[in-house]
Formats: sequence, C-alpha cells, structure tokens
Amino acid sequence: MKNKAISDAKRVIQIERKALSSLERRLNGSFSDAVDIIYKCKGRIIVTGIGKSGIIAQKIVATLNSTGTPSIFLHSADSVHGDMGIIRRGDVVICISKSGDTYELIQLLIAINQFGVKVISIVGDVDSKLKELSDVIIDASVEQEACPYNLAPTTSTTAALVMGDALAIALLKKKEFTKEEFAMLHPGGILGKKLLLRVSDLMVSNKSIPKVNEKTLFKDLVFEISSKRLGCTCVVDKTGKLKGIITDGDIRRTLQNYENVADIKAKDIMNSSPKIINENMLGETALELMEKYSITQLVITDKKKIPSGVVHMHDLVKAGLG
Repeated sequence: MKNKAISDAKRVIQIERKALSSLERRLNGSFSDAVDIIYKCKGRIIVTGIGKSGIIAQKIVATLNSTGTPSIFLHSADSVHGDMGIIRRGDVVICISKSGDTYELIQLLIAINQFGVKVISIVGDVDSKLKELSDVIIDASVEQEACPYNLAPTTSTTAALVMGDALAIALLKKKEFTKEEFAMLHPGGILGKKLLLRVSDLMVSNKSIPKVNEKTLFKDLVFEISSKRLGCTCVVDKTGKLKGIITDGDIRRTLQNYENVADIKAKDIMNSSPKIINENMLGETALELMEKYSITQLVITDKKKIPSGVVHMHDLVKAGLG
C-alpha cells in the first residue's frame, strides 16, 4: 500500500510538471502585455475567481501585495450582489477561470465594461466567452487534471497559480523592487528582521552599559561585569573614551595566571584593540562579525569613541537573526 501511495504521488507530480513545461513553451506577447498593463495601472489590481479558481486568486493577491503591487480579492459571485462597488476607473481586473465561461464571472465583466477598466484573464480555454470580454488572454490550459477521473481541479489550479507567480515576479523585476522594500512589507519575517533590525534596536545603552576606568581594581571590575550581565565591561579613560574591553574569558585567564589578583587593575588585563561598531550597523552584520572573530559582545561607540552601547550575541539570536 505504501508503494502504491508513492507511485500515485509521483504520477501527480509528473502530470503537473509536464503541464508546467507546456505552459512555459506557450508564453507569448500576451504575458508581456499583461505585465505592462499592471505596471502602468494607476489604481489597484483586483483579482477575481470562483470555487477553486477563487482560492488561487486569493493566493495571487497575497503574492502581488507582498511584492509591491497593491491588490484586492473579489469573489465573482459576491461581485454581482454589491461587492462590485470596490472597482474604480483606473483599476485592472485579473480573472482566474478554468472554463472561461463561468456565469458569475461573465456577468461581472459585462457589468464593469462601463468602468473602462482593463481586464486580464488567466484561462484554461482561450476560445471561451472570456476572450470577448478581456483585453488580454493568458493561456493556462492543461491537457489533463491529476485527478484520475480528470475532474478535480489540480493541474489546472497549479497552472493558474504558477502564472500568477510569474506575473508577480515579472512585475517585481520591472519595478526594480528591492530586498529592502520587501522587508518593509514583512517586518515580522526573518528577512524583514535581517534587513531592518539595526544594532541600535538591540544594544543596551546609558546606565546599562558595563563600564569601568583604567585604574579600577580587579574585584570591582568583576562586580561590574556580574551586575550588568553582559559578560564584559568597557574600560574608559578620564574623558570617557574607550580604551579597551574585559570579558569573562579575560577574568578566567587572569585567575589562572596570577596567584594574587588584589592589585591588578583594569588596564593590566584589558584587550586594548576591541572590535568596535556603530549603532547603524545591521544586526545581521554584527552577528556575522561576532561569528567571524568568535566573540559574543561588540561595543558601539560614537564619533568621539565614547561607548554608547553594547550588543550581545544572545540578544541578536533572540531577535531571530541567528
């Protein structure tokens, strides 16, 4: 039974892969025309469909929105019962239909003809009724559904979905939509965090900065490190400028190398060449720097080399960057 399930799954994948290869070969100027129409649209993109095509339309709307093309889903059946009011002159309507002869869809297009909107139809039958009512027809026809009875929309919905993705990405390229713009639309996602979170958003600052002067005794600098819980302390001179950093590792090495640490001062054991960054550095870049040098803290300084913050690897990882 397990082998039968696997063979059935492979059959589905093979049928749909073959359909997509055929779809690729049939791409023509109609696709380019559709991209140009959407690119020049001064209003919104309204994607409509019914049944399984309606579900695909909703996914295409989500993809368009996330890649910088404002879009709205309109259910074809609801449209002829009042929801058509969302359509305005200057909008572009994208219709998703396997048959191209769905009653509600035809009624919608006949009704919106008065608005002067452009209509793009992604259809499974290029010679259907939709051809007469559309400015551009995109061929998304398939030879057979993956369903063994050739009934359940499977291959046809995959073809329509892929064509919608192709439109979205072609528009992304044409608009020169950047990773930074994508991140602005996905602030809660991993990519958004990587492109938006800066060191200033994650560092400790002001009184939370562990800090001692060059003459601070060993026991006092240990207390500073322990109380601030960042595993380090900055060492500054009389003017507040950074002179070095002492970490937990430095403390351990000092205890191993000296029998008497009572008279040891901060300047005696500090690292006088710490890695310094500015607060505008991306958190992801700061994390890469830590990994490169096998360190867990970075000091942030201002133009006068006065410590303005400390960022710890744990905070970067906790923020979702690691």
